Amino acid sequence: MTYRIKRYYLFIAATVIALVMPFITIAGNHLFLLSFDKKQLHLMGTAFDMQELYMMPFLLMLGFIGIFALTAVGGRAFCGWGCPQTIFRVIYRDLIETKILGLRKRISNKQKEPDYSKKENSAKRVLAIIIWSILSLIASANFLWFFVPPSDFFSYMSSPMDHTIVLGFWLGTAAFLIYDIVFLKEDWCIYVCPYSRVQSVLYDEDTIQAIYSTNRGGDIYDGNKEKVVFKQKDLTDENNECTTCEQCVTVCPTHIDIRKGTQLECINCLECVDACTKVMGKLGKESLVQWSSSNEVEKGKPTKIWRSKTYMYAGALIAIFFMLFVMGSKKEYMLLNVNKTTQLYKVKENNKVENNFVLLFQNTEPKKHTYKLEILGEYADKVKIERFTDLTLSPGKLAKKVIKLSTKERLVDDATKDTPITIMLKAYAVDEPDRIFVLRKAVFIYPRADKLK
Repeated sequence: MTYRIKRYYLFIAATVIALVMPFITIAGNHLFLLSFDKKQLHLMGTAFDMQELYMMPFLLMLGFIGIFALTAVGGRAFCGWGCPQTIFRVIYRDLIETKILGLRKRISNKQKEPDYSKKENSAKRVLAIIIWSILSLIASANFLWFFVPPSDFFSYMSSPMDHTIVLGFWLGTAAFLIYDIVFLKEDWCIYVCPYSRVQSVLYDEDTIQAIYSTNRGGDIYDGNKEKVVFKQKDLTDENNECTTCEQCVTVCPTHIDIRKGTQLECINCLECVDACTKVMGKLGKESLVQWSSSNEVEKGKPTKIWRSKTYMYAGALIAIFFMLFVMGSKKEYMLLNVNKTTQLYKVKENNKVENNFVLLFQNTEPKKHTYKLEILGEYADKVKIERFTDLTLSPGKLAKKVIKLSTKERLVDDATKDTPITIMLKAYAVDEPDRIFVLRKAVFIYPRADKLK
């Protein structure tokens, strides 16, 4: 099976996963959702509120370091095999323009643009843009579904003028995809994408990539700055196996000549490997362009996948996964903020001391819960909670409560200063008290002795 066909299968799998994932929920939570509207992060079926977004830096590090590790091992494999830009270009150029409309005669020639001066080709191009525009709207919506749940998106778009921000992002992203895929094309990969500039720092002699064997094919040079030719000595060299068919050049989507060596424009799509394999196969020989490392192709040494660099990346990724696991295990299924009011305390009759607190509750669960509040520890029998009744909250809702903590007990006998006392509060859901609960500290200010009668 050619690398092109393998890529097609991978593209189909990636497309299906991207389209289906936003619709998969676990206990009402998505596999991945970064909702600015609901101010939540859903990760693997667990919802994290804005106050719990300490996980985001680790997710970003996981993405960046994962890409760097992949590049150190397999070059720009992500660019050629998983990047949406590449997938979209294959859909537009190879499927719509070539297979469906016949604008391009062969998939193997990506250098020659169709002759749009012909009316027939111009009409086909308009049709190709229309087809891609429809697909761009789907792709743009799919992108937004990772930020706006599909159910909300469709609800918003039933009255689009009431949700102009979502509508603007949807149409704006689709318009960008049309410009990018139809007009900008691979220039995005060559000039815009910063990844191509980073790759050279990450490569080494064991990095697997598309490599032309100069040992078998001979060296080339740009003699007149217009056309690549072989050195004259190589033309008569029996070890020079290259037929100069240039199939590896015409098939390249980024318009490079792989025979010149590693170039930042190469996206590791391996189209050149397929092309050379086909030509050299007719001669009973192996491809001159191989997906391998320079150590293996040029020096005959085995490729070392596990080396100091990959050990370093593996260690970093394991550490990040561990931190994500630790952070995820600290997930709280309700949120509670405790703040004291500006008044330190009140002294009532019979030396009753009161402190006022503002409590902010939030239900981060996908179902309704009723919450209770109690005091734990040594002050449980000495300090009472006043002005608090059981609180019922719907999913994602917040509520503010002003409560009083009061005592008639002589907690401290200090004539010199007021004394702060730490009170431990426990809030919990009535239906699941062992799972849904939080512990919070409240600083109770007890007055100095001369304030009491």
